[in-house]
Amino acid sequence: MEASARETVPELESVGESRRAAVLLHPLRARLLSLAREPTSSTELARRLGLPRQRVNYHVRALERAGFLRPAGRRRRRNLIEQRYVATARAYVLSPQVLGPLAADWRAIEDTVSADYLLALAEQVRSDVTRGSERARQEGTRLPTLSVKAQFRFETPRQRTEFANAVRQALVDVIARHSSPHVLENEKPGRGRPYRLVLACYPVPAEVEAGEPKGG
Repeated sequence: MEASARETVPELESVGESRRAAVLLHPLRARLLSLAREPTSSTELARRLGLPRQRVNYHVRALERAGFLRPAGRRRRRNLIEQRYVATARAYVLSPQVLGPLAADWRAIEDTVSADYLLALAEQVRSDVTRGSERARQEGTRLPTLSVKAQFRFETPRQRTEFANAVRQALVDVIARHSSPHVLENEKPGRGRPYRLVLACYPVPAEVEAGEPKGG
């Protein structure tokens, strides 16, 4: 049973309910969940953290009720039968839905070259992908996506500007050659499934760069 639990654990789970988010944001519960990527018990977790088993078991139960831990078989230890648990995912992200009407909206930000606009746009991407992924899972399919990550350096502002202009023109040309109009002349939706393309470029903070592996 433990082997099957490991095999079926998804890489990522998005949390969109405020109640579940509150459970996840508790420091000790987050730590317990990170240690439960492999089947474990309250006793094992308490020993690893140096905490009383009853305290750990209380938080393990809370994680199970919130749907972050699931049973992963039982194991006999001496004269006791321990219930083991495993996390429902390898990692978690908080969906923008958690904030409800306070969630960022890129349409409300006029400065389209600002960091605020980019952050709001990133939240839109996360919301779109989360909903699309959930629907794809329900349909037993996979969400078709494309992602590209690259790191490079600009030595001068002119070099950065020329790069931005070239990328913008290249994207316009590629979209024109390989896609259909999103909206027709009569303002009705075009044919086919709609896609959203977001391209972002920003300076990497020094502390982030220092912590990244070479070539990352």
